[in-house]
Amino acid sequence: MKRQSLYQKACWLANDIQVLFIRSLKHIYKNYDQLLGLTIQPIMFMLLFRYVLGGAILVEEGTYINFLMAGILIQGVAFGSLTTSYSIAMDLQRGIIDRLKTLPIASWAVMMGHVAGDLVRNTLQAVIIIFMGLLVGFHPSASVPDWVVIAVLVFLFTLAVSWMAAIMGLAAKTLESVSWIGFLVMFPLTFASAAFVPTKTMPPVLRTFAENQPVTHIVEAIRALTLGKSAGQHLWFALVWCMAIIIISIPVAAYLFRRHGGK
Repeated sequence: MKRQSLYQKACWLANDIQVLFIRSLKHIYKNYDQLLGLTIQPIMFMLLFRYVLGGAILVEEGTYINFLMAGILIQGVAFGSLTTSYSIAMDLQRGIIDRLKTLPIASWAVMMGHVAGDLVRNTLQAVIIIFMGLLVGFHPSASVPDWVVIAVLVFLFTLAVSWMAAIMGLAAKTLESVSWIGFLVMFPLTFASAAFVPTKTMPPVLRTFAENQPVTHIVEAIRALTLGKSAGQHLWFALVWCMAIIIISIPVAAYLFRRHGGK
């Protein structure tokens, strides 16, 4: 009976997550802001760095577009995941969470539904970014196993930043503050990194930060893999950073959710 009870609970949880996951997906095509963020924003950054700023940025090896692709991909994932924080904050502000609490559903399903929806959004965005990169001159040399590793890295990074975004959404007092919190966290992580320029061009203090923060290791690992090179220690640091963020963020998000009355 105990095994059956655990099995039933697992089935109920999976069903709750599925329902809220589908709800999150519907927001993609019903919310024009999300559609623009999913498509236009990464394309604009791609064209900006490729054609406006790219001519002034020198890289030691290869073309700038091959250097740029990993950075644009990770930046798109990082800022795209902020949709989770905004969606959770909106549910809190509009009383959706309170309404869901009156229903016989698992509290974890609410968070997992948003995060799972974020995974789908960022997967679509990654495909759009790579396709756009191919149109503007990106020439990858990655093998099939390399692409599998890249997909795993993007998946883990999406999970990590999505749970971070969930914390931001739960901690924010107003919808307006969600954008500022996300900007203050994601902007230095993405731009003060190796995403768009070589770190050796930075001042010593900024260079030390840039070379030892998670986004740089993830970008450098993906960049090496797309060019068919060994990712070396960047791959292991990227995996450790992603797993550490996930392991820390999930219980913190759960604690904040319980403070709002989750079951």
